[in-house]
Amino acid sequence: MSTIGQLFAAAVATDPAKPLLTWYDDATGERTELSGATLANWVAKTANLLVDGCGLGAGDVARIALPPHWQTASIMLAAWTAGLAVSHSADLPADVAFVEPEAGPAAPDTYAVSLHPFALPLRNLPAGVSDWVSSARAHGDFYGGPPADPGAASLVGLPGGGGSITHADLAERSLARAKELEINKGDRVLIDLGAHPRPLDWLTAPIAAGASLVLSHNTAAGILDTRAATEHARLIP
Repeated sequence: MSTIGQLFAAAVATDPAKPLLTWYDDATGERTELSGATLANWVAKTANLLVDGCGLGAGDVARIALPPHWQTASIMLAAWTAGLAVSHSADLPADVAFVEPEAGPAAPDTYAVSLHPFALPLRNLPAGVSDWVSSARAHGDFYGGPPADPGAASLVGLPGGGGSITHADLAERSLARAKELEINKGDRVLIDLGAHPRPLDWLTAPIAAGASLVLSHNTAAGILDTRAATEHARLIP
């Protein structure tokens, strides 16, 4: 059985130097491009932070209270690589939390994420909150910890009753969604986050398929076709 961590590793291995995730935010003018190797480095450092720094693993919950962003993608992929379950619910207890800079402590270990284009560290954070960038950078470039258990929870606190799905379920659903969106291995796809706000659409489905992502945030509709042509990408309707 596959997991998102395994599918991500396979996507990177195809060509680590090739752009894997390109991020646009038209509200700030930001464009950030990450190769497979660079994204994998952020994922590995964060996974090592979770396992070695926080002592977490299967059965533990990472609350990710962040908007779509390439840094959010890195953290979610790291949590799944390390075998944790991800929660987006403020009502569910969590073992570690990743929050925006103005938020306070939300778990025994809480990390503020700057969402800065160059991933600059944050300073003068409240007590009980650490900077994600500085904390992750202190850890190794390669993750050698235990892989995710396919039968363990990958998402918890889901809407409509607070259920959960396993790592194997998430991989299966992501592959199925990629097929629905006609995303294939080697594709380069442009995803408008206004039209596709779910991580299943903007992150796990294209990653599972082995595609390169161009994520476009706060983008006027008239810009999308031009951006797709510029990025040599296919716009996902």
